[in-house]
Amino acid sequence: MSGGGEGAEAAITSLTPYLLGHDPFALEALRWKIANPTATLYNNRLQLLAALEFACLDIMGKALDLPVHALLGGKLRDAVPFASYIFFRYADSERVGEVRATDQLLAHARALKRQYGFTAHKLKGGVFPPAYELACYRALADALPGDRLRYDPNCALSLEEAIRFGKGIRDLNNDYFEDPTWGLEGARQLRRYIDMPLAINTAVINFEQLGANIHHRAFDVVLLDTFWGGIRACIKAAGVCETFQLGVAVHSSGELGIQLATMLHLGAVLPNLTYAADAHYHHLVDDMIVGGKLAYRNGAIAVPDRAGLGISLDRDKLEQIRDALSPAGRLSL
Repeated sequence: MSGGGEGAEAAITSLTPYLLGHDPFALEALRWKIANPTATLYNNRLQLLAALEFACLDIMGKALDLPVHALLGGKLRDAVPFASYIFFRYADSERVGEVRATDQLLAHARALKRQYGFTAHKLKGGVFPPAYELACYRALADALPGDRLRYDPNCALSLEEAIRFGKGIRDLNNDYFEDPTWGLEGARQLRRYIDMPLAINTAVINFEQLGANIHHRAFDVVLLDTFWGGIRACIKAAGVCETFQLGVAVHSSGELGIQLATMLHLGAVLPNLTYAADAHYHHLVDDMIVGGKLAYRNGAIAVPDRAGLGISLDRDKLEQIRDALSPAGRLSL
């Protein structure tokens, strides 16, 4: 059992949307609903530690009147480049924005490039059959000649599917093939069949796993984010990667402006950041920081130079968002 207390009660209550209407005989489907390996990454206490570290670094910076990047060794770049983050998606409440068909995907990608200046593009897959997503990915490459590409099916592919997909994109301008199939062993086997960098955000998220990846090379690029426990842990991991000639990139976890600021300070100080960072940020319609959303310029966002994280929470906006939430924690609008 999970033990008692309010925390355990909140954890069980949060499962309500997954349980209502579910057939109690369908236990394997239930396992994938609530405990699939990639989803369970977001229940890690290290992410709570990361949030506390972010707050402490902000306090330290404001007390010393220094930006966080100055506390971390000083910035090496004034702006952090980002890749577009393209999802297949349903239409919104106004019945617009659907991305399912190939022409919808290409129109969406071109619009993002025009608006934000992206020159690297990430397609989040694992939604449709692999053959369909392969055709979409190749169409994306044709529609954006000269731009960099990356594909992430969230470990949804079998080894055989990952081999076919990897062979089907090897002629394209790929940054890397991210989380193609689950685990270190799957990636080690995949490397025997395809010749392109493999990136990881799921099976290498701590130093023990990083050590295993170094000793028995499976992945070439490690994507750093809150799973590691904060900015300092990410910098430490990046140093290990630099020593053993692994690439690093900054991964996105569905951030608002506060976490985006931490990503910018992290990206500013990493000497071996050679890939554009991920971000969901351009999908937001608004933010809860003073001044609204941080701005993209030529596919990048400037690193804040004001004290601390360089942003401030808009308390009024926070209250508006809180009021819009139902007791179940879902937007009522």
